Amino acid sequence: MNGMTRNNPAVNALLVLLLLGGCAASTDTSDLERFVEQARARKAAPIEPLPEFKPYETFLYEAYDLRSPFTPSSTDLTAVASQQGDQGVRPDLNRPREPLEEYALESLRMVGTLEKDGRRWALIQTPDGTIHRVTIGNYIGQNNGRIVGITEFGVELKEIVPDGLGGWQERETTLALTE
Repeated sequence: MNGMTRNNPAVNALLVLLLLGGCAASTDTSDLERFVEQARARKAAPIEPLPEFKPYETFLYEAYDLRSPFTPSSTDLTAVASQQGDQGVRPDLNRPREPLEEYALESLRMVGTLEKDGRRWALIQTPDGTIHRVTIGNYIGQNNGRIVGITEFGVELKEIVPDGLGGWQERETTLALTE
């Protein structure tokens, strides 16, 4: 009997009709009609008016023949040059370069100090792991940084950097001991 119901199209059609009969929709829609009436009876919330926008005012740029505000004027450069005069700070471009001037100061690490006969040396490690011995007067970093002091906690430097107006300025910085 099991094989007979599986292949019999009449039995299959009867089963489908019975299943569809269970899905027949109810004709009672009174709850839906009541909901629609309640929704229509509610007062709508007031809608705020759109904000008023000011009309766009056009601007015509007519300063094409004036100096760009992003470049220093000749009077600015002259004032800086007169302030610096001949005593202005500037790097010595004729001195021989030292090995640690090839590296950015941020890439160098102070790893220790040595002292012999009252002279203190700092031990500086390069990114490739080489350790260099430096003392006061040596140059390190890419900003003409001259060592002016060595403590057990760091190396004190004076760097000469561009001031942005065609001149140079001196700034102090420290390369701290790292453990």
